[in-house]
Amino acid sequence: MKFSIERAVLVKAVSQAQSVVERRNTIPILANVLIEATPEGVSFRATDLDTEVVDRAPAQVERPGATTVSAVMLNEIARKLPDGALVQISSDDAAGRLAVQAGRSSFSLATLPREDFPVMASSEYSANFKAKADVLRRLFDKAKFAISTEETRYYLNGVYMHVAQVDGQPMLRCVATDGHRLARIDAPLPVGADEMPGVIVPRKTVAELRKLLDDDDTDIAVSVSETKVRFATPTLTLTSKVIDGTFPDYSRVIPMNNARKLEVDATDFARAVDRVATVSSERSRAVKLALDQDRLILSVNAPDAGAAEEELIVAYADDPLEIGFNAKYLQEIASQVDRDNAVFLFNGSGDAALIREGSDQSAVYVVMPMRV
Repeated sequence: MKFSIERAVLVKAVSQAQSVVERRNTIPILANVLIEATPEGVSFRATDLDTEVVDRAPAQVERPGATTVSAVMLNEIARKLPDGALVQISSDDAAGRLAVQAGRSSFSLATLPREDFPVMASSEYSANFKAKADVLRRLFDKAKFAISTEETRYYLNGVYMHVAQVDGQPMLRCVATDGHRLARIDAPLPVGADEMPGVIVPRKTVAELRKLLDDDDTDIAVSVSETKVRFATPTLTLTSKVIDGTFPDYSRVIPMNNARKLEVDATDFARAVDRVATVSSERSRAVKLALDQDRLILSVNAPDAGAAEEELIVAYADDPLEIGFNAKYLQEIASQVDRDNAVFLFNGSGDAALIREGSDQSAVYVVMPMRV
């Protein structure tokens, strides 16, 4: 194998591929990236057996071939080469080495046989459709903060992507919850997604997916089966196993009859929560919301550190209410609001609150209260 590739192209391709590689591997080949050179170009493939990334890049291929080399090592070398350098890469299968040359720099890296590299088995996908990158980015970005990190509840360790009915119209929906807060985001259902099975996309895959979604106008090809999900652009393909579990019936925890309505500037609210929470060393310290006629008082009382209070002018015309929430949860939800105003709907001090982005019904958040 022998080819030449621009340094910037190499850095981008290798960094995206190696990001799925686990730092601690009991199987040496999983620390490697599979480099495959064909007359059409070069591909870089990496996997942790649950997730696989393939990045295709243009290159001048003199001699087709394939080998595997340390993903982290190749990434580090590529990053440290001079800007604008033309990198020549060649392999010597007999010696088990990969040569990397750029200008006066040269490296010789140990390789492992390509035959040992595990390639994720292809799957028969029951649904194939295309969606704009900005649509998928909104669905996953707004939901991912609520993904659970509790490994024992593994079925909550991802985003539940499925088809839902809203007023008789099918929608593409993403939901995430950790039992304390919930995010439910809707988008119009793309053509071809009607038969899509509901799947739980793992947390790591959601993080990797973000790299495919930078260009708003890019069409992302999405393929879904009962066991796998694949997202692809012309140059990058991300394939992942889905979480083998049943996502709970989240609709039961979304309050439907909360009548007390608070409307507040989302940015002002997030900053106020951040300020009053400063007196507490614990991020989970409860912030008390005291609501009265067009007035909201946020307060924190930390006996070991001090107390803080801030008043905001808001739109509120219902009965007075005092309720407490985890400060971190309030900030995370407020940071998702794209519109000027966040709308909070309350029932009582012991009941979950519903949060919307202004009049937009396509993004709904739920947060459980805390005792204060």
